[in-house]
Amino acid sequence: MIKVEHLSKHFGKIKAVDDISFEVKEHENLILLGTSGCGKTTTLKMINRLIEPTHGKIFIDDKNIQEQPPEILRRGIGYVLQNNGLFPHYTVAENIAVVPQLLKWDKKRIERRVSELLEKLHLSPDCLHVYPAELSGGQQQRVGLARALVADPAVLLMDEPFGALDNVTRSKIHAEFNALDELKRKTIIMVTHDVQEAFELGNHICLMDKGKIIQDGTPAELLFNPANDFVCDFLNEQRLQLEFKTIKLNDIWQWLPLLQKENKAKSLSADTDLWSGLEQFKFTLSETIAIHHGNSETKSASFEQLMAAFYHYKKQQAHE
Repeated sequence: MIKVEHLSKHFGKIKAVDDISFEVKEHENLILLGTSGCGKTTTLKMINRLIEPTHGKIFIDDKNIQEQPPEILRRGIGYVLQNNGLFPHYTVAENIAVVPQLLKWDKKRIERRVSELLEKLHLSPDCLHVYPAELSGGQQQRVGLARALVADPAVLLMDEPFGALDNVTRSKIHAEFNALDELKRKTIIMVTHDVQEAFELGNHICLMDKGKIIQDGTPAELLFNPANDFVCDFLNEQRLQLEFKTIKLNDIWQWLPLLQKENKAKSLSADTDLWSGLEQFKFTLSETIAIHHGNSETKSASFEQLMAAFYHYKKQQAHE
């Protein structure tokens, strides 16, 4: 859906982005991850031509974006900013309706779409006629997301969208983000410096440093097959939690025992991550949890058996 070829951006002698290439498949969520100044936001801004590249090409749906007028290109791309980018003198309804009005939608169609998004993003209809300053940070961010989604663009660009939120609000919005059906139909590129956020929301990560892509792969590839010491060091501080959240119960399935007797505790899908599986022991009196694999097989495991299976998986990854 998006293809970047040998992209560079120089500001004088500074190479903010230095000859990078990557591809994003349709409906994939790519995370541009790295510390401040690594070139990730500059890369994002070149994709919707807020910044023009020094060298290189960008294709969206096989079309070179340089061959399209910037304003036409941007109408087909949703864009979410860190501080939501809402117009302070517009009401919530007016903020969300900006792009549909540019596209000359009729009033009824705009109202239907705005109403639909408010419901999906857990915003009260009472918000429509208030101004952004009257909303909480989490509400403002949801309105910013609604504005980016309202015209149903195929591509969504997000620049540190949850960076200004407190941890509790951010965690709640992450859960909503993963569950929102609107986003499952989008091709998304998101910029963040937050490692946990990258692994929680992305299925494809480009780790950047000094304008270059150091490693491009799945979260599991970065964790278990790091390209070099930089990747190891970047993830090291949070490695164990990242591994628990990246590994699915399906990945450790072969080391789990078959269900011996009926388990009255809530059963989990094998698609559940290991972190969520371990957390179940906080909520059940049972010594084991049941795990089902599609319609075929059910297994059970204690906390200790989950951990043992995890270490078997790690040993296998090390040998590969």
